[in-house]
Amino acid sequence: MNNKLFDLSGRIAIITGGAGLLGIAHARAIHGAGGIPVLLDVATIASARLSERAGFDVQCLACDITSEAAVEDALGSVMSRHGRVDILVNNAANNPKVEVAGALDQSRLENYPIGLWQADLAVGLTGAMLCSRVFGAEMARRGKGVIVNIASDLALIAPDQRLYAVDGRALDEQPAKPVSYSVVKTGLIGLTRYLATYWAAKGVRANALCPGGVENGQDKMFLERIADRIPLARMAGVDEYQGAMVFLCSDASSYMTGSVLTVDGGRTAW
Repeated sequence: MNNKLFDLSGRIAIITGGAGLLGIAHARAIHGAGGIPVLLDVATIASARLSERAGFDVQCLACDITSEAAVEDALGSVMSRHGRVDILVNNAANNPKVEVAGALDQSRLENYPIGLWQADLAVGLTGAMLCSRVFGAEMARRGKGVIVNIASDLALIAPDQRLYAVDGRALDEQPAKPVSYSVVKTGLIGLTRYLATYWAAKGVRANALCPGGVENGQDKMFLERIADRIPLARMAGVDEYQGAMVFLCSDASSYMTGSVLTVDGGRTAW
């Protein structure tokens, strides 16, 4: 196999939610293949801190992706410094947690606050659409580019609420994975197919990556429960999506667009 197929040398890759756990991992993958990641995140985080976490010098721009003006400004900054955009990774998401304070009262559908619903959709879907529109249009203008939308295994299956069950609580008092997460991640697959067909003639490809959950300090009970529901019997390590990321961003996937790549330890096969 020609390893040049996976070469991203000199390609400028925008990664939203870049300061998060997977944002840094995606940056490492792209950097390792020769690409130049530019991290967008709503938080103002010193590039030195992110570089320390990533293991290489990385550029980070503070950007609220729910603001059209902010995304346009980010494009201007990238074009001023690099002169091009080759890759967009729509990674940002609020990812509402079951274990946050008050989750037992608010995480269930009957009680889920409309404000949280709107905030989750604003980041996960509106933000992805705006970034795709702004950065994707620039790639379309140049006649080549790649968009990777980070969906989830929960875009393909419903959350198994038994994972979060608390012994001794009534059914209607049990915590739950909030509804917005599944809706956002499923919506990203629809956005992927729309973009893939909309810009096919302009040389812009769009695919979705559906990762499974990443082990990141969850409690022992949860880890045991979810391991029983995954054929590989464990959650993913933070760097286990790097190969998939490089594949989707590179010419190795040149005949792939509008597709959904699932990397979940086999969870959705059961």
